[in-house]
Amino acid sequence: DVDERRDFRNILTFTIDPADAKDFDDALSFRKLDNGNYEVGVHIADVTHYVRPGSVVDEEAKNRGTSVYLVDRTVPMLPEKLANKLCSLRPNEEKLTFSAVFEMTPLGRVAGQWFGRTVINSDYRFDYDGAQEVIEAGEAGVHEGVSEEIKDAVLVLHKLASKLRKKRFASGAISFERPEMKVVVDEKGRPVDVYQKISKEANWLIEEFMLLANRSVAEFVATGCKGIGDEPVKGRKQVKTFVYRVHDVPNPDKLENFSAFIKRFGYKLKTTGKSEVVSAAINNLLDQVTGKREQNLIETLAIRSMAKATYTTENIGHYGLAFDYYTHFTSPIRRYPDMMVHRLLTRYLFEEGHSVNKNEYEEYCEHSSDMEQLAASAERASIKYKQVEYMSERLGQVYDGVISGVTDWGIYVELNENKCEGMIPVRCLDDDYYEFDEKNYCIVGRYTGKRYQLGDELTVKIAKTDLVKKQLDFELA
Repeated sequence: DVDERRDFRNILTFTIDPADAKDFDDALSFRKLDNGNYEVGVHIADVTHYVRPGSVVDEEAKNRGTSVYLVDRTVPMLPEKLANKLCSLRPNEEKLTFSAVFEMTPLGRVAGQWFGRTVINSDYRFDYDGAQEVIEAGEAGVHEGVSEEIKDAVLVLHKLASKLRKKRFASGAISFERPEMKVVVDEKGRPVDVYQKISKEANWLIEEFMLLANRSVAEFVATGCKGIGDEPVKGRKQVKTFVYRVHDVPNPDKLENFSAFIKRFGYKLKTTGKSEVVSAAINNLLDQVTGKREQNLIETLAIRSMAKATYTTENIGHYGLAFDYYTHFTSPIRRYPDMMVHRLLTRYLFEEGHSVNKNEYEEYCEHSSDMEQLAASAERASIKYKQVEYMSERLGQVYDGVISGVTDWGIYVELNENKCEGMIPVRCLDDDYYEFDEKNYCIVGRYTGKRYQLGDELTVKIAKTDLVKKQLDFELA
């Protein structure tokens, strides 16, 4: 196996993952070249070397489509021996990988690229906080267990990633940086803390190189070209059957409705014109609402006005990322489409001439998209359940919050402290008879004219919790 692979075992390599990660899909290698450029390797666990098409493990992975990450457990796509051990890119262990290797200039331009099977030996395992400390400390930082060589590599990669990120947003990518809710549980699975996880530069570093690998693999296969630089190939021609990750342009009606709604908060949104003009307007809006009480509400509604990203063999580009070509290559331990991409890329690199059944792959894509939606729903329900469980021990306590939704049966309030959402039933507002004004997203007292509107600040008391229904009931404090 090793003889047929490009050998990266003696090249500086490390992983950056969440602190509680068990499976490490991806690693980065780094070295300076004699011409002043850098070689950056994006090394991905070579899952398809072990999981053969049609095998029992492959069929089960295909059926599951994805790993599911619940608050207190993981339902993996692959058996643990593969996911956490054999394939996982653990430090100081030789691992087989499938890699996208880039020659990059100091200005972040891709001067050359190579795809193929490799072998690595990761020198160090960062969690996001550890990598963030290196970035924030800069050149002068001294970190226990982190060599000068690794520190220098992280700092250069951070600079390159920043340039990639800047270029991406200049091209029309949309900046949906939604904080992720994190529920901390004890050894018995009981929630002990709920907080927002904010993405920082260390997250962006990994994200940008994964995006670069995903985009480059898709462009490489779609255009049938080898050695393309990072200048996008115009148009969206397709040479071979492939699995794309696509994101359609927003529905004009949804965008118009969203634009009409935000006018109530004093914001304007351009909804017509070229896609990059609309994208820039959305980014400008998201910048304006940062730190405002209506931020979460407007971000949520903005996302709802967008199309959903899906898998398909028909490439239409990725609107949200502003890429003409995009796929998922970087997480085969936890996503079946990435395994399909690895197999197709192998076929086109080494077995030219063999055709594939496009309809069959389209069916796999549809199933994977369905399973992804199912997994996302389960993950949201898991977080909601644990939030309710967490608040069930805080009955009677008072919190500040913001009205996050209004219906004819109640007002939804999101707490500022931990982003848990609950409802004040209309029947509990006994100072008047309240009617729902759907057009203005509010309820209004018939006699007093008192209004409760989206984005209004409220102080509430935890009145009741229902774990079975995953519901929190509040009352006005």
